[in-house]
Order: sequence, then C-alpha cells, then structure tokens
Amino acid sequence: MQIAQQNLCVWWGKWIWKVDGWFLTVFFYKKITDLSPQIKQYLLVTANYWAFTLTDGALRMLVVLHFYQLGYSPLNIALLFLFYEVFGVITNLIGGWLGARIGLNKTMNIGLGLQVFALTMLLVPSEMLTIFWVMSAQALSGIAKDLNKMSAKSSIKLLVPKDAQDKLYKWVAILTGSKNTLKGAGFFLGGVLLTLAGFKGAIAVLAAGLSLTWLFSLIKLKKELGKAKNKPKFSEIFSKSKTINILSAARLFLFAARDVWFVIALPVYLTDKLDWQHQSVGAFIALWIIAYGVVQSFAPHFTKTSKSTTKTTITNSQQAFTWACLITSIPAGIALLLSNNIYPEISLLIGLLIFGFFFAINSSLHSYLIVRYASADGVSLDVGFYYMANAIGRLVGTMLSGWLYQTAGLTACLIVSSAFLLLTSFISWCLPEEY
Repeated sequence: MQIAQQNLCVWWGKWIWKVDGWFLTVFFYKKITDLSPQIKQYLLVTANYWAFTLTDGALRMLVVLHFYQLGYSPLNIALLFLFYEVFGVITNLIGGWLGARIGLNKTMNIGLGLQVFALTMLLVPSEMLTIFWVMSAQALSGIAKDLNKMSAKSSIKLLVPKDAQDKLYKWVAILTGSKNTLKGAGFFLGGVLLTLAGFKGAIAVLAAGLSLTWLFSLIKLKKELGKAKNKPKFSEIFSKSKTINILSAARLFLFAARDVWFVIALPVYLTDKLDWQHQSVGAFIALWIIAYGVVQSFAPHFTKTSKSTTKTTITNSQQAFTWACLITSIPAGIALLLSNNIYPEISLLIGLLIFGFFFAINSSLHSYLIVRYASADGVSLDVGFYYMANAIGRLVGTMLSGWLYQTAGLTACLIVSSAFLLLTSFISWCLPEEY
C-alpha cells in the first residue's frame, strides 16, 4: 500500500511538472512573441554578448591557471595575452569600417565563429601548446571579442528611437554592466571547469556551448542590422568628429589608469607581499569585477540630475568631467597609505572598492556617450574607433603594469594611475556642452 502511494505521488509529481512546464513554456513564448521586433533583436544581441563574455572570462582564467601550473611566471603569463590586446586595437579600428559595410549581424557572427575556432585551437595535444600557438589562439580570441563588443554596442544605437535617450542610457548601462558581471562569473566558471574536467575538457565544454549560440545567431539575427546606406571608404576608419576624438582620448587614459595597477601589479602584490593564495587572488578579482559590473548597470541612477528638472545633463561634458575628477586622487591616496605602511591590506582593499565604484560610473557614462555621439548611419565606424582607443589604453596599462611593478613597485603604478586619471579629467572638460 505504501509503495502504491509512493508511485502515485511520483506519477502525480511528474504530471504536475509537465503541466507546469507546458504552461510556463507557453507563457514565456507568448511574452517573447508579443515583443516588438526591436526588443527581440536587442535580446538576441544581448544573449550573444553574454554567451561570448562568459566564455571569454572562463578562457582567460583557464589559461592563467593552467600555465601557472606548468611553471610560467605571472609576467610570462601576462605576455601570453599580448597578441590579445594588440589585435584588439587593430580589430576595433577595422571592425567598425567592416560593420558599416557588411552589417553588424555579420561582424557579430564572425566574432562568435572566431571564438569557437580559438577555443578549438587549444584542444591540440599538449606538446603542441607552445607559447606561439597559445598567443595565436589568444590573438584570434582578441579579434573575436572586439568584433562582438563593437557589434553589440553599435546595434543598440539602431534599436532605440532617437527621442528615447534615457532608455538608450539604461540599455547601454545594462549591457555594459552585465558584460563585466558575466566576465567575473566566467572566471569562476573557468576555475570550476578546470577542476572538474581538466584543461581540454573545459575548453571542449566552452566550445560546444558557444557553437550553439553561434548557430542560433546565424539563423535569427536581422540581416541588414547596422549596414550603412553610403558605403564608407577604408580611409574613413579614423574619426573626423572632434567630439568622438576627445571622448576616445579620455577613454584611452581612463582604462590605462585602471590596468596599470590592476592587471599584473595587484595580483602579484597580493601574492608576494600579502601572502594570499592564488585561488584567493582569483576569487577576489572575480568578485570585484562582478560588483563593478553591477554598479555599471545602475550608473544612470547616479548620473541623473534631480527629478525637478526636465532635462538631464548626461550628454554634456559636466558629468564626464565631474566623475573623472572624483576618481583622480583615489590611487594616489592608496599609494600614500601603502608607502607609510598604514594598514596596507585594509587600505588596499577599501581603496579598491572605492576605486571600483567610481571607475564603473565613469566607464558606463563613457559607453553611453559614444553611442549617443555616434552617427546613426555607419554607427560602427565611430564606436569602433572609440573602442580602438579603449584597447590601446588596456595595452599601455598592461605593459606598464608589469614593467613598473618589476622596477618600482605597486606605489609607482598607483601614482601613474592618478596621473592618467588627471589627464582623463582634463580631456573630459574639453567635451562640448551639448551635442
């Protein structure tokens, strides 16, 4: 009798599960089908961007942990990503022109396909995983990442009405913030997959998952998205807009200011000076990036004017200048505390949290402004040029981070960071009041 009751409960539970699942499927399917074509395209672009970012963060962590286990030094591991950053600069410059000519749907799908190929390159036998081979795979991954990012950021401009700038800012902030949150989650995913499946098994899982996303995107992404009406010449890859050039310069120094102490100097300092374990360093950086991404998503709430005003100031130089000024002295303050040995661990961690908050607001505001300023026809040209400057900033910051820390220590990296932020503030002040 008891067994019969148990079987009945199991049958009843399965039936309820099926019915509930059917109703939920119908409900969400109806909700999605009722959305406007623009919203559907935005959701698809965002899903592509999220899937790519998750694999990108996981791949970076896999390479760092695997090659550290093989005996590579932190600086040598950083050099494995040199091609990743260099080709990011080139891709952003050429990718914007390419997107305007062939459409953002194609550049996004090319990016997804290249990332799948870069992942499969790492499935070769262990003896073939030479430094040059890994750097080549990372070069393809860098190209893929910036094609995907440029396509995602550019497409939002085309999916939001011109008179809905508040909505545009919110969408850009959510896309930018979620990207960094998922990149941090990717660090965790990479570590978990490496533990459970080993290096090759983890790479295979990432490649398989991203392949499904790629195939779905090839079928569903709008064919003419982002294609310029007037085909731009290759000579037009450099921006002729003074405003775009100013904002790009500000972005360059902003990201150089972060990476000059965050990319190499910070992890090595936490390991060598504060005796942190490697897994603790990885977990902390991942959580910092996740929190940084969350703040980015809420940036519009921090940069708006009071509710009594009918017009926000998010499109003029005052906001960009003000937020850049607020972050300028933070690295120098941390350097002062560290140089005087005033609770170095607490000073560094609290300083990092404060820096992360203000940096996230600055980054999200810049991401909105480039989409706001970019020309609607051939938007990817302006966005690509801007993210080229972003990639140069990351490259400069990464290389300086290793060299400065090796020759002068973390405090020198922090002082240079404040100098870069001071330049960012001055450049931001030169932005026009209205555009």
